[in-house]
Amino acid sequence: MAATAESSLGFHHVFEPGSNPEAPTLLVLHGTGGDEHDLLPLAHALAPGASVLSPRGKVLERGAPRFFRRIAEGVFDQADLAARTTELNEFINAACLRYSFELSRLVAVGFSNGANIAASLILKYPQTLGGALLLRAMVPFTPATRPALRNKPILLLAGISDPIVAATEAESLEELLSNSNADVELRWVDAGHALSGEDVQAARQWLQQFYR
Repeated sequence: MAATAESSLGFHHVFEPGSNPEAPTLLVLHGTGGDEHDLLPLAHALAPGASVLSPRGKVLERGAPRFFRRIAEGVFDQADLAARTTELNEFINAACLRYSFELSRLVAVGFSNGANIAASLILKYPQTLGGALLLRAMVPFTPATRPALRNKPILLLAGISDPIVAATEAESLEELLSNSNADVELRWVDAGHALSGEDVQAARQWLQQFYR
């Protein structure tokens, strides 16, 4: 049964306890204009039986929830991004204690703005996630020193005809993560910015490595 909470954790969110103890816990992070319910069907399709933690972004852009502010399309408010990344990290750690899941088995599934905050989380707090599935992600910021990402599995799914995320952005993120020793793969799908059936198939196959 899904539980919706605002409470002391600081975010409107949904936590769904899973029925499969071998499945990972998915941290689901929506895109601009989504909410904590938006990507639950995707999570269920990707990893049946997995526990799901899905917070709602706290920044509003003309009424549309986001996880951090931007100055323009593709131009991020770096001060707000840093503060919101820390805030999200604190929420995850509090949720870990409340709902009793393991951070080493927590996999971020982020789309667009959610993928960008997930990438920021990986770069700033690499110990918080066991892995990440980033759909239509950009480079959130360039860290001063390389984070410790040795062998951390990360899949980047980029749209061949994405009008928002340029190919160079996806390639730059792959290079940044690879240079930090992550086990990163960039896969191109025949799609734009919106998600496709090819995304679901590739993501589901990749997530199977966490069932053990």
